[in-house]
Amino acid sequence: MATATGVAEERLLAALAYLQCAVGCAVFARNRQTNSVYGRHALPSHRLRVPARAAWVVQELPSLALPLYQYASESAPRLRSAPNCILLAMFLVHYGHRCLIYPFLMRGGKPMPLLACTMAIMFCTCNGYLQSRYLSHCAVYADDWVTDPRFLIGGLFEYVTAANYFGEIMEWCGYALASWSVQGAAFAFFTFCFLSGRAKEHHEWYLRKFEEYPKFRKIIIPFLF
Repeated sequence: MATATGVAEERLLAALAYLQCAVGCAVFARNRQTNSVYGRHALPSHRLRVPARAAWVVQELPSLALPLYQYASESAPRLRSAPNCILLAMFLVHYGHRCLIYPFLMRGGKPMPLLACTMAIMFCTCNGYLQSRYLSHCAVYADDWVTDPRFLIGGLFEYVTAANYFGEIMEWCGYALASWSVQGAAFAFFTFCFLSGRAKEHHEWYLRKFEEYPKFRKIIIPFLF
């Protein structure tokens, strides 16, 4: 019975990963047609807003709390494996910073539209569950997985407007490569779809506001896009 339940959960997590990819495609298409509802791009019509620091803490919290719950749970068999713990720790470090450190380092920060905050909460809840549940209950890695030569690569973070977004995309591409799973790949793909649209808006804003802004500078991927 436990085996049947495990297979059913693996299928559910795979379906959720593919669904995340599909939603990522929809977000990418939408971002090419309309502006985002975030930061300087938020419209005056978005009257219901949440203070920036509170919004960041609340919206990122599910992606911190759910992995911590899995770590504390006695029914997380895969977390007895070092690679699984290391990979989930990578996820936790990112969201620990996003939830508990970054909001309190912000200087000012514009209030976030309630709609954007709510959508972020939904994503972080679904993705937090997807990544933490997969690594704690399903993923199987060899003990020497994280020392595999395929992970010894680097990157160049220059010549783009949204270097911070490029860094985050590279971070989650590395996470997807390290986890070698459709769940990790879905997260990386969704991150690219979401952040590339926002990066394009930032890039166009700088071009409009500053005549001397370098025309050779790309949006998010050095030398390409």
